[in-house]
Amino acid sequence: MKILDRETYLDKVHGCFSGKNIGGVLGAPFEGLRQLNDVDFYVQDLKNGPPPNDDLDLQIVWLAAAERYGRQVDAKILGEYWLSYVIPNWVEYGTGKANLRAGLNPPMSGLVENTYKDSNGCFIRSEIWACLAPGHPEIASWYAHEDGIVDHEGEGMYGEVFFAALQSAAFVESDKRKLVEIGLSYIPADSALAKCVRKAVECYDQGVDFTETRRIIHNMAPGTFGIQETDIDKIKEEGNEGLEIGEPGYDCPENVGFTIAAWFYGEDDFGKSILLANYCGEDTDCTAATLAATMGIILGESGIPDKWKAPLDDRIMTMCIDQTLSGVWVPDNAEDLAKRIAQVMPQFLGTKYCDILAEGWEIRCMEDEALFFDRGDNKLPLINGNHKDEMPTVRVLWNYDPYTVHFEFPAFHMLVDLEGSVHFRADEPRKIRVTVINSITMREQQWAKITAYLPEGVTAIGGNSVEKPLNNLYRYRAEHEFTLNTEAFTGSRLEMVIDVSLVGRHSSGPVKVVLYRE
Repeated sequence: MKILDRETYLDKVHGCFSGKNIGGVLGAPFEGLRQLNDVDFYVQDLKNGPPPNDDLDLQIVWLAAAERYGRQVDAKILGEYWLSYVIPNWVEYGTGKANLRAGLNPPMSGLVENTYKDSNGCFIRSEIWACLAPGHPEIASWYAHEDGIVDHEGEGMYGEVFFAALQSAAFVESDKRKLVEIGLSYIPADSALAKCVRKAVECYDQGVDFTETRRIIHNMAPGTFGIQETDIDKIKEEGNEGLEIGEPGYDCPENVGFTIAAWFYGEDDFGKSILLANYCGEDTDCTAATLAATMGIILGESGIPDKWKAPLDDRIMTMCIDQTLSGVWVPDNAEDLAKRIAQVMPQFLGTKYCDILAEGWEIRCMEDEALFFDRGDNKLPLINGNHKDEMPTVRVLWNYDPYTVHFEFPAFHMLVDLEGSVHFRADEPRKIRVTVINSITMREQQWAKITAYLPEGVTAIGGNSVEKPLNNLYRYRAEHEFTLNTEAFTGSRLEMVIDVSLVGRHSSGPVKVVLYRE
């Protein structure tokens, strides 16, 4: 493993969020415009400091959650912070919050009726997880997935997982080709996002003109972020001939592709790279900010040119955080933000990867091939389960049906599969599958009791409670499928509780399930 010392780590985290601020300020005036932005510096009047940057705001809220809950942070906790502290109701943000209020757990909160589930609102939040798990993309990507599924699904979520893994690896690796391949190893190879990223690198290698590369990437997965305020009959009059019109909200793949193309064509020049990201148009504050943050990790704050830092004076301005409650403290500058992240980071890595020393601490990071995704599931099922990790990897999580919710309890893990829908029909049996998996730290051979507590008018065919053996063998699962009869149920919203308890243990895992009449 590679050792990362405290001072280097702090410099890189500071560089990450200084870069995030720089790129966000550069791109903000051009956000949502489908045009080529040929500028060479900030265009705002910055004498009073930088404007607010929602890309950075949200990560301060996630830090507050991490400061309170440590490594226990998951999608359900982040969902609560969304509802309490995040003000905007923009597209996917608002849909995710509405679904949470309706009782839909992640990942359904990011999926149901969410036109913008494949947009850019979560890949811009990847840096906090990379900085909390430096040199450990397997950890950063897991938390990025938990974050992403609150208000995104599919391509949108893949964007955050990709960048979190890449940026985590960037603490110990600076070769951008290798970093891109590391990031890609954590997402589906056949995703539109992966194809756009590979096309960006391919165009650079083939010497394609950068403006033409922009067109090629766009047409591989055409988005609509840059034409949201444009009349349809004027789109072709804006100098965008040859750019196809995509489905509303399908924005993440091309914008990530632009970010990677700008990184390669910028040839390791910080200013040139972020200007190229901004040049592409579309979601410019997100693309430029993500690229500047990534390069900031590699360069450290000390390596970012003073030209870009000086006008902002390292200051942080916010616009999206509700501070009428006392749960989120906003740091004044990126340096203070880095110091706060550094205080939480050892909790995420634990003593396995972080040594506490008299002079601070040092981090044991993965390196070389260990930075790539390891399937971790290539052991024979049903053999002795000792010393084997049953925790789902990020790949297992994104392979679940998006209507499957996972819950963690001290002695077991639980999956509730709604089998493809949040709806029910009175004239059809409604099936729900419950799976119980042993905890890796408290694994014993035991029996699991699975009970469905149903509202009046709903019955479970064959009974509402079962007891099943839960062995401690590797990948052993206790499963039961409830079949519900809802003919006598008169309400439009069906609320039930699925409870799992282990015979001989005191704790249980009750979870609420909500279905809506179709």
